[in-house]
Amino acid sequence: MARIDYYNDPDAPFPNSVVPSTTSVVLDDEGRIALVHRKDNGLWALPGGGMELGESIEDCAVREVKEETGLDVEITGLIGVYTNPHHVMKYDDGEVRQQFSLCYRTRLLGGELTFDSESTDIAWVSPDAIGELPMHPSMKLRIDHFLEGRSEPYLG
Repeated sequence: MARIDYYNDPDAPFPNSVVPSTTSVVLDDEGRIALVHRKDNGLWALPGGGMELGESIEDCAVREVKEETGLDVEITGLIGVYTNPHHVMKYDDGEVRQQFSLCYRTRLLGGELTFDSESTDIAWVSPDAIGELPMHPSMKLRIDHFLEGRSEPYLG
């Protein structure tokens, strides 16, 4: 399903749903970040997705990383809470979702890097190369907050 992201756009459609979701920063032994190239918007992103009924938000993060990357992780901390009401995603089925995402730090436990049907590619990317990739500003913000090594999570 295709989507259009609106970010601080006064002409954005009004949201009709909110779905708790997650993104996660997964590092390899060389300090590179796992990124997926998403089919729905054609941009590079941290692995993540929407919470399902019957799971905790942390279980959602672990599941989404496994589904989208093939990697097993454990949650080690919270990078931030991202609820900008001026970031909405319009899907081709008519849903217009207001952002509500928690971004987590993780520790890599194992697995093999592979992508799922929601992506066209996956890669370990060094932090200094991330700026060269087509990426939504909200995703770049999460990565920047991780790289800053904040002692407290971002709230916004």
